[in-house]
Amino acid sequence: MEQQSSAVSASEREAAASTTVVSRWAIHRRMYDWVLSFAHSRHSTTALASLSIAESSFFPIPPDVLLIPLCLGKRSKALWFATVCTIASVLGGLFGYLIGWAFWGALADLFYRYIPGFTPEQFNKVADLYQQYNFWVVFIAAFTPIPYKIITIAGGVCAVNLPMFIIGSAVGRGLRFFLVAGMMWLFGEPIVKFMDKYFNLLSIIFTILLIGGFAVIKYAM
Repeated sequence: MEQQSSAVSASEREAAASTTVVSRWAIHRRMYDWVLSFAHSRHSTTALASLSIAESSFFPIPPDVLLIPLCLGKRSKALWFATVCTIASVLGGLFGYLIGWAFWGALADLFYRYIPGFTPEQFNKVADLYQQYNFWVVFIAAFTPIPYKIITIAGGVCAVNLPMFIIGSAVGRGLRFFLVAGMMWLFGEPIVKFMDKYFNLLSIIFTILLIGGFAVIKYAM
């Protein structure tokens, strides 16, 4: 009887552990599906703007998730959706900057605990990079898959130059979202699988080439 009880307890513990793992993934998946559901809503543009603001400061789902189906559904409005996404994302970046500049002492532990992508190690590394590169840190994070929210909040904590921060955010976010929207407008559905598979690699290659181009101009002049 005791052996049966311990076996039941062990199986219950195992089931509970597996349930915890699944539930954590399910929450993230439900958030993803919830964002995607706005693609067919009459409030889709508002949802895209809200998502872009939130993702720049605390939300884990990138606006590309909603931008792509919106551009596919209304290809004639692809550039409009990219514009909304860019402006809202920069505004969200300013909100992240404000969090870091004014409230980080009170909110740091909350972000480290509950916001995906936030760790003290990553945050301190970004702060160190800001001391050396400023504009390039903002631009690269705004364009590539690097979590932009870490950069925006760290920018406020480090009190980086605000006009530089805005310009870097606008250029990086604009290039990213207009590239995505432009690909949807030009090629439609066939490009989705390709971008889904290679977007991260392509964005990194593009960034390297762009920085290399600026370096060539700088040292050639």
